Amino acid sequence: MSAGVELDHVTVRFGQFTAVDDATLDIKGGEFFSFLGPSGCGKTTILRTVSGFLDPSAGKVRIGGQDMAGIGPNKRPTALIFQNLALFPLMTVSENITYGLRVRGVSRAERMKKAGELLELIALPGQGNKLVSELSGGQKQRVAIARALAVQPKVLLLDEPLSALDLKLRQHMRNELRAIQQQVGITFIYITHDQGEALTMSDRIAVMSDGVIQQVADGKTVYDNPDTPFVASFVGENNPFTGRVVSADATIAVIETAHGPLRGRNPKNLKAGDKAILFVRPESFRLGQGEAQATVAAETLSAAFEGNATHVFLKGSTKKDVTVTVARHGGNRIPAQGERAAIHYDPAMSVILPEGKLARE
Repeated sequence: MSAGVELDHVTVRFGQFTAVDDATLDIKGGEFFSFLGPSGCGKTTILRTVSGFLDPSAGKVRIGGQDMAGIGPNKRPTALIFQNLALFPLMTVSENITYGLRVRGVSRAERMKKAGELLELIALPGQGNKLVSELSGGQKQRVAIARALAVQPKVLLLDEPLSALDLKLRQHMRNELRAIQQQVGITFIYITHDQGEALTMSDRIAVMSDGVIQQVADGKTVYDNPDTPFVASFVGENNPFTGRVVSADATIAVIETAHGPLRGRNPKNLKAGDKAILFVRPESFRLGQGEAQATVAAETLSAAFEGNATHVFLKGSTKKDVTVTVARHGGNRIPAQGERAAIHYDPAMSVILPEGKLARE
């Protein structure tokens, strides 16, 4: 059984420092929900506030509609998986999984039955008598999940649990985590700075910066229709072109940039004179001359072959290069270093947003 989690104007302060600023959102029961952002953005603080290890300075946390004020971590319908997993090395796998049940006074027979069920769920049947030290990194990860699920929480909280794994295993565990969540049907709240994890696993994502929730949406919406320059520049690669709007209507705006006038979608209804940034993703560019106000020409700095694609870097008008991703079998000749190249894009595949802070500034 799952429960929804509601943050109602939650603020968390440490002295004069505000770690989370007026966070309001509603996480649905049974949802795989991720908080995504750089280190120090406040996402782990939110997790610790939901779990009860921190009290909000203002606002309320509700789980299943119940106000959690005054209810400690051990009384909340949550379980938390830490970054370091915190498994007991001298216990067997089954003993690790059922530790929480033993603390609660559940009989050994019931504990062993539960361990067997969970070992089946995490695809480790018959391995309950192994020591944790005998397991691989991915297997340890699954045991930590089983231990958290053993106490039948309504909400499972996961604090960057895959960060210590190598890339291949991390990608494999994404699929396993999502499959387990769908199987058990409880609410997962996942903390990560890895965009790939958030985009592939989540029903919805909250992108955070400096303690503020910048956008809450499904992964495709966050990627294709970012709300702010921070979201546009943090989630995936993006090429920003700064300038001032010279003309606009309800759908399209034109901004004057160092590369000349460029067109893009105008979801924020910007007006002539507004400072703005046009964002075009590398995969949205095509080599060659295109239509007016949707073509950029610049010197080729370098190219990086990555198997299925080549990334071409052109000289930008600021410190940031313009990146173009060219599919391997697209039939395009890659421009040589020093060659002046033209690239173009479909304005419908770009977005113009009000001037604001970019990621990694």
